[in-house]
Amino acid sequence: MSTYREIHGKAIKSLDTDPALEVDAGQIWYNTASNTFKSIVNLEAWSSTSPLTQDRYGAGGLGSQTAAVITGGRISPPNAVQSISEEYNGTGFASGGSLNTARFNLGACGTEPAGLAFAGNEPSVSDKTETYNGSSWTAGNTMNTARAGVGGCGTQTAALAVGGPAGSTASESFNGSTWTSTPSINTGRTAGRSTGTSTAAIFMGGEGAAPSYTLYANTESFDGSSWSEVSDMGAAKYLMGQSGSSTAAIVFGGRISSTNQTATEKWDGTSWTTSPATLGTAFGYGGAAGSPSNTSALQAGSLGPSPATASSAFSQEYTVSANVITAAAFASGGVYPAQYYGLGSSTNGTQNAALGFAGNYPGGFTGNTTSNEYDGSSWTATPAMNTARAYLAGFGTSTAAVAVGGLVPPGATGSNAVEEFTGSWTTGNTIPQAGWNQGACGTLTAGIVAFGTNPTFPGQYAKAFEYDGTNWTAANDGPTATNDSKAMGTQTSALFAGGGPPSAEAKASYEYDGTNWTAGGALSSEHKAGQTLGSSQNAGLIGGGHSSPQTSVEGYDGTAWSSRPSMSTSRGRGGMSGTESAGVVAGGNPSATTATEEWTGETSTINIEDFTTS
Repeated sequence: MSTYREIHGKAIKSLDTDPALEVDAGQIWYNTASNTFKSIVNLEAWSSTSPLTQDRYGAGGLGSQTAAVITGGRISPPNAVQSISEEYNGTGFASGGSLNTARFNLGACGTEPAGLAFAGNEPSVSDKTETYNGSSWTAGNTMNTARAGVGGCGTQTAALAVGGPAGSTASESFNGSTWTSTPSINTGRTAGRSTGTSTAAIFMGGEGAAPSYTLYANTESFDGSSWSEVSDMGAAKYLMGQSGSSTAAIVFGGRISSTNQTATEKWDGTSWTTSPATLGTAFGYGGAAGSPSNTSALQAGSLGPSPATASSAFSQEYTVSANVITAAAFASGGVYPAQYYGLGSSTNGTQNAALGFAGNYPGGFTGNTTSNEYDGSSWTATPAMNTARAYLAGFGTSTAAVAVGGLVPPGATGSNAVEEFTGSWTTGNTIPQAGWNQGACGTLTAGIVAFGTNPTFPGQYAKAFEYDGTNWTAANDGPTATNDSKAMGTQTSALFAGGGPPSAEAKASYEYDGTNWTAGGALSSEHKAGQTLGSSQNAGLIGGGHSSPQTSVEGYDGTAWSSRPSMSTSRGRGGMSGTESAGVVAGGNPSATTATEEWTGETSTINIEDFTTS
């Protein structure tokens, strides 16, 4: 019998700790601590990712898993046809250029900076073609045959459109300017899917014409001159997602009758096999993108699954990797002691060490002096504040926090009072500008407070002040007078987001570098008085909002905002503590909730498996 050294040219290593790099995949070693043989093994898996900013079905998808465009589609109810596009950067979705002609059930192919969209329902059947340059769509020459439910693959300058409407065998190729009829497929069908290039493609699945509406498992291969029947898929279905090439592809989800599916099938150029990776949420009639191989894919939006007639925004990623990916998500935490909103909080604390203080309680303005500390599982009362208040600003950590301003009962007067928490609350030097609904971040010895409402409502201001642990110093005014713009980061690298009035500030963000203010990227949704988590002006999250109750969350990368997994509870003016990778939010209104949610960003760990010697 051959030894491992004879086969591979090297001996099995003995290690007291396991390797932790993806490049070590396939290696076998002996762990002397656990007395086991081990290896890093690749996995096929689906994991949830950030949702579309707008739910829809029947959208076209193009690009790769880390640079995709999802365009067009339909919202149900009320069955409104869309022209919007969203771009995916591997983490979240952000607004892209809109189609010139709104449509759904369309074909799409190409890359994120060089895309192509064609055919579809307007709701009438369309022959229109549009090209994408990474920011806007341009109308091009029409197709030879108006159609919908078409399979599309290839590039912006070398594309293929196959099938659709029901029973159609038509096939056309696009050279960047004109469409030319190509040989017909053998079995006419709609809502099948295609992958590959304009001269080397496969077309699979689909639905036949009325009255039978037969579902097909058929796969046909195109060599540039003719279509040939090859191996069938494992199940007859239509409206799937797809990714890959003519020799290495996957199809996933789809519909059988009106039921969304979870199965993934892999194509090796000869036959289909069922992948062990199943979708976490059943998917059908949505957008898809991926690589020219069968190792990565993106699903975005869907019809259903529950209810089956409603459009959805959920998205999922398929990967073949040595890493086990745990998707970013909010999870339930310990219950906040009361239904407070307008809280102050230790914005620069952590997920497992946070402080919430003061706030208002449903039933009229009262304010309060309560203070509560979170340890990662439950909230515990700490010594009370000296002044009852609500709608105040807060920053610092759970053991070194600052409370600033707010509304003080009984006359609901804007305050300039400051208190510091270092195990108990003590009075600090007052801030020069009295107010409430300010934004704040930083530490006890290096904080920033900006924007807010004047003591006499409804006036807003743009003033900003820095705190050194003792004294306040006027900083440069912010760009716009507003309130409820909430902050994250540090005194020298801060990010403020949301706000209003004016209403435009609900989607605005501003970066502060310790001296100057710079306009940041625009938010996709309004997040006035939202909850923020972040470490700098280049990395942060904002979720929910007060004036527009919602659970949506957006993340910032220093340039642009994109979607993130949503919170479970709609809230604004809640407490918050932590960073873009780990944090906690609590309380808030309009639901006057006691719910706490813990945020954990996406993580990955190496997949190490033990081997037996038998």
